[in-house]
Order: sequence, then C-alpha cells, then structure tokens
Amino acid sequence: MNVIRTIMNVLPEKQKEVLQTLILIVEPTGKEKGCLSFGIYGDVENENVFNLISEWKTRKELDHHMKSARFGVLLGTKSLLAEPMKIQIFTISNTEGMDAVNTVRKKMKRIYSI
Repeated sequence: MNVIRTIMNVLPEKQKEVLQTLILIVEPTGKEKGCLSFGIYGDVENENVFNLISEWKTRKELDHHMKSARFGVLLGTKSLLAEPMKIQIFTISNTEGMDAVNTVRKKMKRIYSI
C-alpha cells in the first residue's frame, strides 16, 4: 500500500477558495482505480493548514493519479499558499489493526498486575 500526504499552509484570505477546490477533487479522486481512501483534514492548531491523505493499492496507481489533471489542479493552488506545499509518499508493507492494540494492552495488564 502507498500513502501520500500533502500538507498545505494556505494564505488566510484564500482559505475558502482552497477548501472549495479540495472539496471538488475529493469525491472523484476517491473513485479512481486503486484509491482506497482520500480525505482532507484540518489542523487543530492552525485553521489555515490542511492535510490531504490518500491511500493507494499500488505505486503504479498512485503514479497514475499524480499524472492526472486532478492532481495538477492541486499543484496549481501553489499561488494560494503561505509556504510551499509539502508532499510525503510512504510505502507500507504491513499494516495491523485493533488486534495488535489488544495484544499489547493484554501484555501491559499482565505486567502491572504482578
């Protein structure tokens, strides 16, 4: 699985414009082949910072997305940002869920109950 995180620090006076643009690309991007999820997240400490996080089945599908016109629209928002956009791409070979949390917590409970 591949995850791409885009961090955008938007000029305060352009926040509404950027947010409207992001909202327009969320749904269609989420329907692209290989997209597992795509969301926009606000920073609790700075209302002008947005994080876009999407998960992709394969790097090939992520690369196809990065070549798309929709991704070009995202890159085109650079003039509306207070600082350059930051993009991070993560390749994940293994994921765990709640079972892993429960296993760790059971071990912790045994340690502290002695």
